[in-house]
Amino acid sequence: MTKIALLALAAAALLLAGCGEKKAKAAGQAVAKVNKEEITIHQINAILQQRGLRPEQVDGASRQVLERLIDQELAVEKAMDLKLDREPRVLQLLESAKREILTRAYVEKIGDGAAKPSPDEVSKYYAEKPALYQDRRIYNIQEINIEVRQEQFLQLREKLESAKTITDFLDYLRKNDFKFQGTQAMRAAEQLPAQSLEAFAKMKDGQAMMIPGQNSAQVVVLAGSRVQPLSQAQAQPVIEQNLLNERKRKLVDDDLKVMRAGAKIEYLGKFAEPAPAAASAAAPAPAASSGAEDIAKGMGLKK
Repeated sequence: MTKIALLALAAAALLLAGCGEKKAKAAGQAVAKVNKEEITIHQINAILQQRGLRPEQVDGASRQVLERLIDQELAVEKAMDLKLDREPRVLQLLESAKREILTRAYVEKIGDGAAKPSPDEVSKYYAEKPALYQDRRIYNIQEINIEVRQEQFLQLREKLESAKTITDFLDYLRKNDFKFQGTQAMRAAEQLPAQSLEAFAKMKDGQAMMIPGQNSAQVVVLAGSRVQPLSQAQAQPVIEQNLLNERKRKLVDDDLKVMRAGAKIEYLGKFAEPAPAAASAAAPAPAASSGAEDIAKGMGLKK
């Protein structure tokens, strides 16, 4: 274990101790004792709940979690002996972990106010996303990542458009000493990036599209696909969760906007002038737009 990993482990455990873990131990049911400290079933259950295990997996996982907690307790005791809890880096990790935990608790608390979606809302969501449900497909995708200079991109795209098969295009890359790497994978519609799904849904088997990058280009070939729709009944649990998550995010976003409006926020140092930062953030926009157009267009390979 590296020193940084040990510091992080110690920080997390020390934070729990500072938040009243000892009181929880006293009230809990002990399942192990490490020197003078007890480990309780509540600690194990808290970790298991985060994993979403099936019932038959719980017993085996409980033992693994217990062993991990024993190692953690030993690490914490050693860290305390070494007075690591007084080191500036550990104190910083403690504060960072505390802020993260409190932020997560805030998000969960505000999100609890989100209403469960109605059957009509679920039906509307289902109807509006055919590529995910009624027309859902399983895609066999080939990706070719190519090192290419900016001035070569148009030439490469023209070659892709004129190629009769993807093999012809690959032969061209080899003969012209382009460096490239290919991968292949099966992806269901819901496993694709949301911003790309519509483009994939419009593609036919054998078609390809080229996406420009910084000194690179990615060719995505739809080698094949099959339709595997989901009924509304099958999709309902996922749709309900998606809608609920959207509502939770909106509640949190709206609450943060209200708090920002009422807070006194002052940017200092190099962040005191927001204009240059905004300009820098906007700079990549043209390239992103060009990529989006290529994705939407798609480029068919002649059969």
